[in-house]
Amino acid sequence: MDIIQHSATKREISPVFLFALTLFSSASLMFVLQPMFGKALLPLLGGSASVWNTCMVFYQSILFFGYLYAHLLSTHLSYHKQFFIHSALIIISLSFLPISIAESSAPPTVGNPSVWLLSILFFSIGLPFFILSTTSPLLQKWFSGLGHQTSHDPYYLSMASNSGSLIALLSYPFLLEPELGLTQQQQLWSTGFLFLAVLIAVCMIMQLKPQALPPKIQPNKLEESNIFLVDKPGLRLQLHWILLSFIPSSLLLGTTNYISIDIATVPLLWVIPLAIYLLSFILVFSKYSTAIHKKIVLIQPWVCMPFLIYYFSEQKLSDFSVELILHFLVFFISIMVCHGELAKRRPPTQFLTQYYLIMSLGGMLGGIFNSFIAPLIFSSIYEYPLAIIFALLLNPSHRENNVYLKAYLEKFIFCTYLFTFMTILYFNFNQFSNIVLLGFSILVVGFVNYFLFHKYPVFFPLFGLLIVSCAAPEKQQRGQLLHQSRNFYGVLTVKHQTGNYMGNPNETLHELYSGTTQHGAQLFSDYNLHCMPNGYYSQKGPLGDIFTTYNHMNNDWHIGVVGLGVGEMVGYAKASQSWTFFELDPNVVEIATNPNYFTFLTECIDHYKVQLGDARITLEKQHQSFDLLVIDAFTSDAIPTHLLTKEAIELYLSRLNRNGLLVFHISNRYLAINKVLSDHAEKLGLSLLIKEFRSKQKTPLLSNSDWVILARNPAQLEPMLTTNWRGDWHKLPHYPNVRSWTDDFTSIMTVWK
Repeated sequence: MDIIQHSATKREISPVFLFALTLFSSASLMFVLQPMFGKALLPLLGGSASVWNTCMVFYQSILFFGYLYAHLLSTHLSYHKQFFIHSALIIISLSFLPISIAESSAPPTVGNPSVWLLSILFFSIGLPFFILSTTSPLLQKWFSGLGHQTSHDPYYLSMASNSGSLIALLSYPFLLEPELGLTQQQQLWSTGFLFLAVLIAVCMIMQLKPQALPPKIQPNKLEESNIFLVDKPGLRLQLHWILLSFIPSSLLLGTTNYISIDIATVPLLWVIPLAIYLLSFILVFSKYSTAIHKKIVLIQPWVCMPFLIYYFSEQKLSDFSVELILHFLVFFISIMVCHGELAKRRPPTQFLTQYYLIMSLGGMLGGIFNSFIAPLIFSSIYEYPLAIIFALLLNPSHRENNVYLKAYLEKFIFCTYLFTFMTILYFNFNQFSNIVLLGFSILVVGFVNYFLFHKYPVFFPLFGLLIVSCAAPEKQQRGQLLHQSRNFYGVLTVKHQTGNYMGNPNETLHELYSGTTQHGAQLFSDYNLHCMPNGYYSQKGPLGDIFTTYNHMNNDWHIGVVGLGVGEMVGYAKASQSWTFFELDPNVVEIATNPNYFTFLTECIDHYKVQLGDARITLEKQHQSFDLLVIDAFTSDAIPTHLLTKEAIELYLSRLNRNGLLVFHISNRYLAINKVLSDHAEKLGLSLLIKEFRSKQKTPLLSNSDWVILARNPAQLEPMLTTNWRGDWHKLPHYPNVRSWTDDFTSIMTVWK
């Protein structure tokens, strides 16, 4: 009796274990591949957050086509035909191994590189990623016909898939990246893909055996699993599925873009929103989903509405970690509402592949909107608050029968709506004509709201917030907005303000911001101050020390600068010098050369060149030797890591004269870049000095900054040590615990402050 019972139990457990292991392995490979290949592509495109977002669009698109393939294959062909077709595709996909980027790949120097990036992804990992994307719907569909006692509801297997995704995604920055180089990672991943191919083959062979019919579905089991049953999903329900998957996908990329541009440009942070996104799927398909969903639906308005008031104001928390937690919390709650509704409305298993197909379509459309449409119609990250508001509109609480809850919720949201208008009025409008215009707009919106939504009062204030998010400027730094532009590389803002600078209470200052980080400033009122370097480049700072120290010998210097900014460094230029700038972002060049914004390049230097494109690619083609090479490239607050590797340093040295100087601007709030450069200096036999400048009074004209100077010959740096500069230049110790950064290996965890 015991032996018979044990055998029966084994027969019940073994298929579940096999299918769960296969789903777990497939998802793990998929979500290791995403950050791994994104990291491999980042150096080619300057480390922009848009690289990650474009990769996400590719992944979502391939996921959609994978689900479409799974749907058509499982609903239109016999299992034997499915077996042969899918086996053939897996065998062909093995020809992509080991995965890598072709060495000859180089992005375009002009225009949007998105198409180039998508083509590289397609030809490098297209088919293997397609196989991974088909695994979840296909295996769940096959399991539903296996005759197992749980075959009637295979959705629970998605927990294995989502768990594998989450574990793999979080393991990458903390376990794989700090220990393995890219080449090793790619080889390990290729081995894992071979193992997955074997697991899928075993699952398919199991399907070839005669199976019992699935057990009859009991109504009470359906009620307990909270499945919303329909005979066939109608068009309205399918559109609802698309919307419920579109908004979280859009919000995923919007949150990633916002935190990268406005809070902290740190690649590690890019995986956190995706991890939260995966966690939400685990929760909404768990056995606790009903209880969690009810609480999240009630919590959402009380958290998200005050957050939107804060968002539309100019305020920002001083602690960036608390600011990040706040944004991640709102993101989590918003997507939990959408994904909870999506899980609650899942159909019976005969429509499983159609359900996943429509979900992936919504996700793909959300990615396409954020990556390709929003940058064309919005000059900043306006899609981010829009997605939060739409998530509020999808909250089902207005359909609940609790009259008291509805009344309190609607009153709260209505008051929040009015307060938001008052906040925007206070912060963003200071002229009487603008106030009148805003008041008139409120009346118009009010009438439109009444006629559209008088039957659903909860929509009234939310529609108003939707209008506000489109019309109101996003949180900005102080001063008047002169220009705002957005492209693949980020958001650039030019501000105009008047203040007491250099003893003149009415002095005009223009500033360039990338995200929230100032990248240049110029005084305009006094012509004699037009060419005075400011901020990081001030004569009182480390860069001023360098030019002053070598002033007597640099009349004929050839100077190269990686990173144009507003051209502020040319305040140190001499007529007999030759200056070459290397700049990745064409929008930066347009702003720096426009005299309405900045005049450094039109007034302070006669002859200069701008090389457009990634600095490492353009320097490879550069045959001129430099006496001074300054690396001052930033994406918001982060230095692209590929400009800091051993191979990059060797390239810079090959473009320097024998007594040339290599200077790095390494100011950073989060990463100790000095440790990386100290390691390079030790291994390449270079002399290195650093100055960490801290101003007693931080102003737009004088900023805290860290600069490093390297030279082959120690004698070249002696003048920096013998001169009594403020905040002395000093040598750096070697940090033996920091592993050398190369093109194959970089890990920001090893230099996290």
